[in-house]
Amino acid sequence: MKKWSFLLALVVLVGLLTACGEVSNSGKNAEGNAGSAEVAAPSPSLEPAKQDSNARIASLSIHITNNLLALGMKPIGSVIGGDVKDFLPHVKERLEGVEKYGVASDPDMEAVLASKPDVIYLDEALTGEGVAKFEKIAPVVSIDMDEGTWRDHLRAIAVQVGKQAEAETFITGYEAKAEQTSALIHDELGADAKVMAIRMTAKELRVMGMKRPVGPIMFEDLKLKPANGVEKITDEPYAVISQEVLPDFDADAIFVIISKGNEAKANFDELEKNPVWQNLKAVKNNRVYVLDGQKWLDYSSIGHAMALEDAEKLFTR
Repeated sequence: MKKWSFLLALVVLVGLLTACGEVSNSGKNAEGNAGSAEVAAPSPSLEPAKQDSNARIASLSIHITNNLLALGMKPIGSVIGGDVKDFLPHVKERLEGVEKYGVASDPDMEAVLASKPDVIYLDEALTGEGVAKFEKIAPVVSIDMDEGTWRDHLRAIAVQVGKQAEAETFITGYEAKAEQTSALIHDELGADAKVMAIRMTAKELRVMGMKRPVGPIMFEDLKLKPANGVEKITDEPYAVISQEVLPDFDADAIFVIISKGNEAKANFDELEKNPVWQNLKAVKNNRVYVLDGQKWLDYSSIGHAMALEDAEKLFTR
């Protein structure tokens, strides 16, 4: 019996030592992988990633940056706006101390590396080698900013950083604000008023269509009716037009966005002197409203919220 007891104890001891060795080896493998480019990046899907609100996030999209701000988070670094060559004016104060990575089309890789991010967020439009070079710095979260709405983008980011409740609170507040602002506009313009939004740039005059960035907030969230022909601009965000066709839209009100720069402003000044413009119904009835273009063109959660504030100021007497 003593012999069999000894053999049984020996078998149990060998089993324990083997298990310990396996645990030790697994720990070494995990530690080794953590420093390599083969680390599994946090999922871009709606499966929660192992991150938290303290993660050092590098943002390679101005819209991702602004969605992070809406969640009460500030990245350690972000790309800047191409037109303004800086952080967008309406969020610049909120990004004080944030590293500038240059424009999204040509980010400063040295600046990204030097900021030592825990994770890098980028637009899924960046593929192949573009993603691979960032994966050598830190795990990458890729968000498809071309699919879905800004609400979907906000929720996807919120899942990654554990801020789902904050995202839903933001969206609920936005919906309530949109209803209130819509009522203000309709009170002034009338329930059946048809509107259009135009953008004057240094080179051309554009009519903003039904697609984002302007279409959804104007014609869905604010429930405004598009002027004649605007509803047909669906393939692109806008259509380039000549001044002579403005009367064809027969708009009761016109919202104006003037691009940055002296040329765009000079072009709009010239348009205002044109008899075609002066004879428009909206112009004669004093129903022309100049928008803060940076806010209205920023297709992000915080951009939309600020656009509503801009509209509220225009229609609050």
